[in-house]
Amino acid sequence: SLGIMNANANNDRLITKENLPKKSQQFIDRYFGSIKITYVKDERDFLERSYEVMFADGTKVEFNRNGDWKDVDCRHSSVPSPIVPAQIMQYVKDNYPDVKVMQIERDRNDYELKLSNKLELTFDTQFHIIDIDD
Repeated sequence: SLGIMNANANNDRLITKENLPKKSQQFIDRYFGSIKITYVKDERDFLERSYEVMFADGTKVEFNRNGDWKDVDCRHSSVPSPIVPAQIMQYVKDNYPDVKVMQIERDRNDYELKLSNKLELTFDTQFHIIDIDD
């Protein structure tokens, strides 16, 4: 059964920032250029390939195989505003004026945000609010 376990193991390896897709490198330079990178991982399982970048301040960013961001998690600060779609940012400002966006995650169907007041908001791809969790 050992062989079966190995077959399912993720094939993660450490790489450098320079090995990331150009788009990911530009994203990092633009929004997190001043923060030291702790590690960069190339994560592969059977169908998916993604990249994870960990920064010294605890921020973690995940990119898909094309280099587009999937998840920006700024545990100890807040997600740089330009990363958050304008309509979503406006909703947050209007409804939670003093609250920071700590994390934003996106996939084909939606955007999920974690706010500093512990709320989780989900928006559809048209930026309409579809769920609020506390």
